[in-house]
Amino acid sequence: MPTVARVKERRTSVDVVFDHLYKSIVTLDLLPGDKISEAEIAAQFEVSRQPVRDAFSRLENLDLLLIRPQKATEVKRFSLHEITKSRFVRASVEAEVLRRAAKIATSADGLSLDAALAKQAQAVADGNYQEFGKLDYAFHKELCKIAKVEFAFEVISFEKANVDRLCMLSLSKEDRMEQLLEDHRAIADRVKAGDAHGAVEVGMVHLSRLDATIDAIFERNPDYFDT
Repeated sequence: MPTVARVKERRTSVDVVFDHLYKSIVTLDLLPGDKISEAEIAAQFEVSRQPVRDAFSRLENLDLLLIRPQKATEVKRFSLHEITKSRFVRASVEAEVLRRAAKIATSADGLSLDAALAKQAQAVADGNYQEFGKLDYAFHKELCKIAKVEFAFEVISFEKANVDRLCMLSLSKEDRMEQLLEDHRAIADRVKAGDAHGAVEVGMVHLSRLDATIDAIFERNPDYFDT
């Protein structure tokens, strides 16, 4: 297994710290409102404070950290306004991706979707929600590739970052992997059949699955949200 020192040979210290903190935040090892120390992170990775500061800045740009002068840096709480905005943008982009994918998907593309679904099914069988989350990303990226608009995934992934933690709460707390897998299967079926309207319809239902989860999480853990 590579050590941090060896990893640094291939990546900058900022990359190493950023990747570690990003993963910790989106997988909920660090919860909304948790405080993190620049000095402690620097000591953990045996680096100066500057790369940690730069990593913090990148995370702030992704709306994952709240940095305030003379106050402790903390993991950003959920914002209902930002979640609504991100999901609107993502839904608009994904709808067009699905339309295009359904119109031009080839038999080879269908096989790629089938392979992606098989991996997701294994993650469900294993109860591995973190792996399922990664495969969810890969599935939507594959749809962009099929639609020949790979650049669209940059928009999707940026907006997805705003709700990733809620998605992980949904997968880990609500155990809805099976439902999401069935959505993916339905999307793939319609794309392979060339049914653009059906693909968009199922895709929008898929994206709406989080609505009830957001309400449930807000009721159960209101401190996870901005007041």
